Amino acid sequence: MKNDVCYSDNPVKLVAISAGVSYGALGTTHHSLHDFAALRAINNITIVAPADNFETEQAVKAAIAHEKPLYLRFGKKDMPYLGDADKTFAFGKGRIVREGTDLAIIANGETVYPALLAAQKLQEKLGLEATVVSMHTIKPLDTELLEQLAKNGRPIITVEEHMIYGGLGEACASHLFQKGYHNPFRIMAIPDEYTVTGSQGDIFRHYGISEDGIFQSATDLLNN
Repeated sequence: MKNDVCYSDNPVKLVAISAGVSYGALGTTHHSLHDFAALRAINNITIVAPADNFETEQAVKAAIAHEKPLYLRFGKKDMPYLGDADKTFAFGKGRIVREGTDLAIIANGETVYPALLAAQKLQEKLGLEATVVSMHTIKPLDTELLEQLAKNGRPIITVEEHMIYGGLGEACASHLFQKGYHNPFRIMAIPDEYTVTGSQGDIFRHYGISEDGIFQSATDLLNN
């Protein structure tokens, strides 16, 4: 990828399937949790993880027209449609799937839907309104939207099906801190360990990147 694709500026589209913990029951040897970190370190590549069929369709169409190196990351399971709140799609531009003023939850890929469910639960149980963003493009990151979300000082949570190091969360935290933002911030991802074995849902619940886990983390962050 570094030499033959990116350095040579070849318009290769690398499509990854069953990423993250899609092959949950096969164990940690079959869990792909380091791709964002490895590829973000390479110059001249766009990194995209769609969250539903709408984003997937748009990403494939955009990939065909994209004349630069591109990495498309897909999971394995059927994902629910995220709704009509934002029907636009462009590489490098996050998609707001729910508007709120109390906190922001930024996710990508198959973690966007549990983030949306957690936001709905926050509203129903606590009367809190959370913005949910599908940050489908990891690189280039939508820093304009990120700063917009941070301006009112509200807490920010990032959620990803990736190792806690080198992914969406660290990309967002690095940019915001260097720009002088100090929002309460939490990265929800897979910790630095060999992952447990189980279904994708089991693993999400174990590491707290499920609906209930995100709800609890948001509640704790707001109460601190």
